[in-house]
Amino acid sequence: MSTKSQRGMQILFQSKILTVILFSTFLFGRCRPEKIISPEKNSGKISAGANLKLSSYSGVGVQLKDMFGINAYEWNFLQDPANPNLKSTIYETNMSLIKSFSGVRHYLGWARMESTKGNYTFSPTHEGSWDYDLIYTRCKQDGILILADIKNCPPWLVNTYPNDMQDLENAPLLYGLSKADPASYIDQAHMAFQFAARYGYNANIDRSLVKVDSSVRWTNDPPNQVKVGMSVVSYVECDNERDKWWKGPATQQTAEEYAANMSAFYDGDKGKLGKNAGVKNADPNMKVVMGGLATANVDFVKKMVEWCRTNRGYRADGSVDLCFDIINYHYYNNNGNILTHESATIGLPPELSMAGQIADSFVQYANSLAKPIPVWVTESGYDINQGSYQKALYVGDKLPKDTQADWILRTSLLYIRHGIQRVFYYQLFDDTPNVDVQYATSGLAENGKRRPAADFILQTSKLMGSYTYAGTINADPLVDKYLSGSQIMYALTIPDFRARTGTYTLDLGTPKANIYTLKTGADAVVTTQVNTVDGKLTVNVSETPTFVQGTN
Repeated sequence: MSTKSQRGMQILFQSKILTVILFSTFLFGRCRPEKIISPEKNSGKISAGANLKLSSYSGVGVQLKDMFGINAYEWNFLQDPANPNLKSTIYETNMSLIKSFSGVRHYLGWARMESTKGNYTFSPTHEGSWDYDLIYTRCKQDGILILADIKNCPPWLVNTYPNDMQDLENAPLLYGLSKADPASYIDQAHMAFQFAARYGYNANIDRSLVKVDSSVRWTNDPPNQVKVGMSVVSYVECDNERDKWWKGPATQQTAEEYAANMSAFYDGDKGKLGKNAGVKNADPNMKVVMGGLATANVDFVKKMVEWCRTNRGYRADGSVDLCFDIINYHYYNNNGNILTHESATIGLPPELSMAGQIADSFVQYANSLAKPIPVWVTESGYDINQGSYQKALYVGDKLPKDTQADWILRTSLLYIRHGIQRVFYYQLFDDTPNVDVQYATSGLAENGKRRPAADFILQTSKLMGSYTYAGTINADPLVDKYLSGSQIMYALTIPDFRARTGTYTLDLGTPKANIYTLKTGADAVVTTQVNTVDGKLTVNVSETPTFVQGTN
C-alpha cells in the first residue's frame, strides 16, 4: 500500500463520524464557486468577442496538454503482470496507456538508487532491478515529460533513528542532526547530484565526480556504467509533502527547515557542501521543483522565500536567490477545507471546491516575486469507491467512473484558467482496488485499458492539446476561449453536479461549426458539423465539456 493510502487510513475516522446534517451543511453551504466574470442577468447569450476576460497571469503560452500529467511508478512501465520478474523491457500494454498523458511524475524511491550509502545504481538498480535509463529514454522518445520525484529515505538512513521513530517518510537527514542546517541533508544532496549528472543535459561535467556501483549481484547481472548528460530529464522534485501534519515529528519539517533541505538539494547550499552536492552543480539548467505541499497553504512558500532571502541573499537581477524553480502543491477537490484540515465527506467538481481560490493564492504570490516562477499542481484526483471521502459521485445516470472523467477534465480546464502551468493526476492505476480508503481507487486506467477519465484526456489532447487559454466569456455555462495561431476553440460546460443542462449561443462569425463531443471508450472525439444562423450557434451544454470551433 502506498503512503498516500496509508495517510487515507490514518484520517479515515474523521469523515465517518460526520452526521447527515453536517453532510448537508458541507454540500450546500460550504461550496466555494470559483471567482470569474458573472453572466449577464437572465441571459445565456453573449457574443464570443464581448466581455472577454483575458488571462493576467504570467503563464502565457501554457498549452492545454500541460494540464494532463499522471503520477506513476517504475513498475507501471516495466512490469508485465503475467511475467513480473521481467524488468528489462518496456511493457507496451501499459506504455500505450501512459502515452495518453503529456507528462509523468515518477515516484522515485531514493533507496532504489542508493540501497547502500554512497553506492549508486540506475540501470539496473540494486534494489528492485529497475532500469531508469530505459524508462526515461523511452519517455523522451515518445514526447512524455518526466518529473522525477526523489522521495522517501533509504533504510540505511532510517536505521539511525530509534526503533519507535523509524519511518521511510522521515525528514532526509541522519538521526540527531539539525533540521535547520542545510549541511544535515548532504546525503540527499549527493544523491541529487548523481541523478542530475546522469539524466540531465550537461555533458561537460567532471566525470571524476560521477559514481556508480559497478559490482554484479549474480552471474549475467549487467554492471552499472557511468553515464553523464543523457539528456532525458529536465525536472526533479525534492521529496513529497514535507508538511506532513498527520504524522509524527520526525516526518515533519517547518517551512524554514524544508528551505534548508532544498538549499542543499538545489545547489549544495550555494556550493558550500562541495562540487558533488546538489542538482545545479551537475546540471545548471535542470529545474528543481519543490515537494508538493499537502496543506496547500501559500504561507508555507512565503516562509521559504523569506528563509532564502535571509540565508541565500539576492541574485544579480535583484531577485531572491531561491532554492527552487517551481512552486508545487497538492489539492483534491472535495467539500472539506484543507487549510484548516476540516474533514470532507464527498468529492466535488472543481468549480464548487476550493481549487480556484487556492490556485489564485499561489499564482498571485508567484507572480508578485521580482522574478515570477511557475506554479504546478502535482496531485489531484478522485476515488471511484463510494466508501472514500474523495469519491466521485453518481450523477444522474452517470457511474462514478464517468463523473471522475467529467471532474478531472474540468479540473484541468479550471487550473489553466487560474494560471497553473502544469498538472499531474493521482494516479495511473488504483493503489488498492475495491478498497474504501482515500486515494486507493483513484486510477485513471485499469487492466490494460483506459478509464473514461483517460479517454477524455486523450481525446482532448488530440483535439486541442496545443491550444492556449485566452479567456473566459461566460460563467454559467462556463465558456472558455482557446487559441492556436489563428484557430479558435471554445470549451463549454455546466459547473455543477446535478446532471444540469443548459444552452449557450456563440457568435462564431462562420457559416458552419464543428461540435466535438467526448465519448467513453474512444480514441478521438466525435465530430458533428452543423450550419450556423448568421454566424451564430446555440449549443447544448452539459456537465461534460463540449468543444466548438467555427469553420467555413
